[in-house]
Amino acid sequence: MTMGAEETLRLTVGALMSRTGERQRDLAAAIGLTQTQVSRKQSGQVSWSLADCDRLSAHWAIPVPDLLSGPTHAAALLPDNRLAPGRGPALAATDLPAHPGDESVDEPGGAPGDEPVQLPSDTDTVPAVVEAAGWFEADRDPDTGLAIQAVPEPCVLCGVPTPYRGEGWPQHLGGVCPPAHRPAYPATAASTPSTTALPDVTATVLPDVAATAAPAPAEPVAAELPAVDAVEVPAAPTTVVEPTTALASPVRRSPVAGSAAGSATGPGVLTARIRANVSAALEAHGGDVEAATRFLDKKRALVDVMELFKLSRVGGRYEHSEFPPTADILKKRTQRGSDEIWEGRPKWRNLPLVEAAKEAAEPIEVVALDMNAAFLSALKAHLPIGRLEPDTTGIHNRKRSGVHRITPPGWDHQDLPNPLGARQEPGPLWVAEPTLRLLYEASRLDLCDAPVIHESLTSGATEGLAEKLRRALVAARREAIEADDDVMYEYVKSMYSKFVSTIGESTTNRELRRPDWVHIFRAQAFANLWRKAYKLRQAGLAAPESGLVVYEMSGTDELHVRGDWRQVFTEGRAPDQVKLKRAYMIGGR
Repeated sequence: MTMGAEETLRLTVGALMSRTGERQRDLAAAIGLTQTQVSRKQSGQVSWSLADCDRLSAHWAIPVPDLLSGPTHAAALLPDNRLAPGRGPALAATDLPAHPGDESVDEPGGAPGDEPVQLPSDTDTVPAVVEAAGWFEADRDPDTGLAIQAVPEPCVLCGVPTPYRGEGWPQHLGGVCPPAHRPAYPATAASTPSTTALPDVTATVLPDVAATAAPAPAEPVAAELPAVDAVEVPAAPTTVVEPTTALASPVRRSPVAGSAAGSATGPGVLTARIRANVSAALEAHGGDVEAATRFLDKKRALVDVMELFKLSRVGGRYEHSEFPPTADILKKRTQRGSDEIWEGRPKWRNLPLVEAAKEAAEPIEVVALDMNAAFLSALKAHLPIGRLEPDTTGIHNRKRSGVHRITPPGWDHQDLPNPLGARQEPGPLWVAEPTLRLLYEASRLDLCDAPVIHESLTSGATEGLAEKLRRALVAARREAIEADDDVMYEYVKSMYSKFVSTIGESTTNRELRRPDWVHIFRAQAFANLWRKAYKLRQAGLAAPESGLVVYEMSGTDELHVRGDWRQVFTEGRAPDQVKLKRAYMIGGR
């Protein structure tokens, strides 16, 4: 059975880590990932991408084609200065202790309680291929192809018990022993790599190398970020694509590692990067504001916001799925068409007020209010973490999020828009999570009945996935407004707009494909707008003398109102404020 390219690469990565003495967190820091991501790639949960291959190639100074040619070939090309102490390129049988049973593996730095284990006395009969290369090919079940496990016995290389076998000898898979017990062989005098340093296993299906290696604690990459004053606009990062089926259940991260990484990638650090990007763009364009703004919008906004999102997730509690399978209802029917999800698009006008205005002797003044940064505020939403799983119980679980097929309730309020927006067709429809939650909220306010859920596609959810990014963008936007910095203002606006619009079925964003998130962000913006309309309506009912009436709701961020709206909202440009867009007259004889 021939080994596939992915499994060959995993085996090669494990072999090179063993030869260089690197741990997963060391490799992660070198190639811009987290230890969790490296672990998932090595265990087969996520694929190594072509971009990852480029980074691995740069890290080990080995061309990509050689990385894919198998561990023997790749290890032979590893520069001598990259070998760990005692990992000479050509280890001979004489380099091992004459009687391993009389000596213990002595390698400092193990965790407390991980004292070296005495090697078994019979290991002096281990064949020369183990002594020279470090491992045998794994024993596998001929029917399933899985690595055979037996009663744990001391590994012939490090002495730590392992249930796995190679040619009948107990050893860790791929020769990757726990870091604290990796055998320290004496260095040889050889100065050039030898192609016999590792066995030729490219024709055999081997297990994932890191499946049993003791994972090192997550150590975030962002902890090594340069000081804020030294931040420069990075070159366009290589796109990281992980086109695999993600786990249905979210992968929790260590809270200790998360708290340590959080301070290194908090909103303040991310905002500093935004500020530095703007300064670098202005400098590169000789202070030309228009040219810098155009460059940031067209060339950098999408790249930079995806990089900021990635940094904001370092140290997070959950590892979100970047490329889960797309459900049929989330796929567009045509290239420019839409899928089956209804987002509650608002397009409503208060008809009783229109009729009253026609009969009035004098025209009525209406003002159009603009809700600031609607999509930026919508980043605070309940987002599904993993792939969407079907559920036919008809019960809404508030700890999960996704899309739902419902029969909506009736709506009898002419002075308040329907939470579903302008939908005219009767019968069941698919809605995103914010729309469903808004309908339940309306039912609790006695505005309608509760919706009936027929089926759902959901995953475990959290409001925190985009929260650090949102806070950083809010801070940068506020700073731009206070400093009257149009370049930063437009740059921030472009970043969150492109983030929301390109992470679905888009060809311009290759780093994240979550059409469910796109629907949730848009539906959240519509739901936020509806809540503001409801707040105005309630204020008008509570104080009729104010004359407050909601006249129209449209787009994602427009409310048209009659009356003194300033007693309800604060005028300004902050996300929790509104600004006057225009005023006009309606009706009158």
